[in-house]
Order: sequence, then structure tokens, then C-alpha cells
Amino acid sequence: MSRVLVAYGSKHGATAEIAQAIAQEIGRQGIEADCLPADEVHDVAPYDGVVVGSAVYMKRWRRPAQQLLRRHQHELSERPLWIFSSGPVGEDADPSWSEPGKVVDLAEKLGVRDHVVFGGKLPDEPEGLMQKAMVKDIPEEFRDLRDFDQIRSWAAGIAEAVRVKAQT
Repeated sequence: MSRVLVAYGSKHGATAEIAQAIAQEIGRQGIEADCLPADEVHDVAPYDGVVVGSAVYMKRWRRPAQQLLRRHQHELSERPLWIFSSGPVGEDADPSWSEPGKVVDLAEKLGVRDHVVFGGKLPDEPEGLMQKAMVKDIPEEFRDLRDFDQIRSWAAGIAEAVRVKAQT
């Protein structure tokens, strides 16, 4: 049976929830999927495909997710790779604000099959002045822009690509 790793960098848990939804959908499609925080990934060799995602702050991925891509470059270049970013919130959310240029460049060198930016979610318990100001200034309906139908659809495509690769 094929096996996929879904690894993530998350600060407040919203990106972890996206990664879990991706792994669950891949599993529903008949492909074994492991979902781990990026800093707990020590080996990608057992996997037939890898998905790496991160929350994005100021156009930067969380350090553990960046390090996973760098540390396992050789192995990742030898298997199907997908990446996702999560982050934009607010009424006028701009996905380009969540495009981590250096990460995307590295992923392209590794042969990434797709990079998608999913809407983000503000923390339920904001910390610090900046987060508290963001939560205060953004209407409730724009604080969580994650679209789990879109996320599951993307994950189903990954499962299909891994299945097709396994048959060749």
C-alpha cells in the first residue's frame, strides 16, 4: 500500500487542522497517510509522496517546515512533493501575501507538483498587542477563511496522483 507523509508547521493549531484534514482525505481515498509536526519528521524515505505545509507570517513559513524542506532536499526531490501555505484572513484577504518566495523557489527546485494557499484562521485566544488588534479589527465572519471542501478536494487529487504513480 502507498504511504504519504503530511508534515506541517503551525503556531496556533489552525494549520495543523488543515494538515489533519488533508491526511484524513488521503486516507479516505485508500492511501495510508501519516500527519506529523514538521519538527518530528526525521526520515521521509518510507513515503511514496510528501505534503509539507506551514502557516505564513509576513511571507515566511514556520521554521520547522522550512528546515524539513532543506534537511531532506535529496529525498524530497526523488518523490512526489506538494506544499501548502495558510494564512490570509480578513475581508480583503490577499493570497499573494502568503506566498513565501524562498520556500516556493526551493520547492520548485525539488520538483514540487503543486503549491496552494489556503485561507487562514486567527487565534481564538490572541496573544500580544498585534494579534489582539487584528482580532478586534476583523469582523467575525472573516476570522476563519479555511475552506475544508477545497482542502479535501486538493487532498483527493494528491491521493489520485500517488495511486497512479504506484501503478506505473
